[in-house]
Amino acid sequence: MSRDRSRWLRLRVVTWNLWWRFGPWEERQKAILAVLRELRSDVVGTQEVWECDGQNLAGWPADELGMHWTWAASDASDRWQRRIGDTTVDVGNAVLSRWPVVAQEVLRLPAPEELYDGRLALHARLATPTHEVPFFTTHLTSAVHASVVHASGVRREQVTALAEFVAAHRSGTDFPPVVTGDFNAWPDSDEIRLFGGYKTSPAVPGQVFLDAWEYADPTAPSATWDPANAHVGPHSPAVRIDYVHVGPPGPGGLGHVRSVRRAGDGPVGGVWPSDHAAVVADLSLPPGGQDTPCEAVSHPGALRLW
Repeated sequence: MSRDRSRWLRLRVVTWNLWWRFGPWEERQKAILAVLRELRSDVVGTQEVWECDGQNLAGWPADELGMHWTWAASDASDRWQRRIGDTTVDVGNAVLSRWPVVAQEVLRLPAPEELYDGRLALHARLATPTHEVPFFTTHLTSAVHASVVHASGVRREQVTALAEFVAAHRSGTDFPPVVTGDFNAWPDSDEIRLFGGYKTSPAVPGQVFLDAWEYADPTAPSATWDPANAHVGPHSPAVRIDYVHVGPPGPGGLGHVRSVRRAGDGPVGGVWPSDHAAVVADLSLPPGGQDTPCEAVSHPGALRLW
């Protein structure tokens, strides 16, 4: 099989908020698959994933691409269901992985009653040929309640809980933890600085994370919430609120961020896939870390968390 062997020396990570079942969701579903197919990702953290009548927005592309996947449902889907008038659709986070998911756990993120809508963090430990990868995806609270101007204080509590969750599941491997998600927060916000811990005291003493976008081309477009997107209000500011965070590299630069960029940031066949753009980061793996093409992985089925 002819293939560029250089791509075998990286782990391609994607984070993407898939906008649940809002808008033209059936057309968007096809556009999402097209973007993921083109990216040839190794692991994808997704938020606002729907499940209904045995179908799952993350499970379908995982099956199409021959990837493993795991899913965690919100325990307050009813608050989402009222927004579309359909009580049969669940919402949650999911992870798609080229390699088996050998462990998983869910953290329910804290929030006051008036804002609580079941936001969570999902941990999936991935068994690559050379290292296990502690991978996480999350979706922090947004200010959806009319009486709340912002929710930064809530998100600070959430990133503290998230950092503690990561600390409890990061051991036993040299690969640094990878934390993805829609943080609903600007890069210079208190909650992002607190979670990163390299511009202020970290939420967990001694545990820091690098924002992968620090390695981006400074001239590259960065906004993942962008009024250029047809699904975003024209009066919204363009801002980066979706992140790939990575712990300090392991031995030999293991997990070092090699490159980062946006994806899914334009229409596919005239359809915008989501109201968010994705973030794509390539992390270093040692030689031999990717010796099986993704297309050769047999259909794995799914793990479900409730």
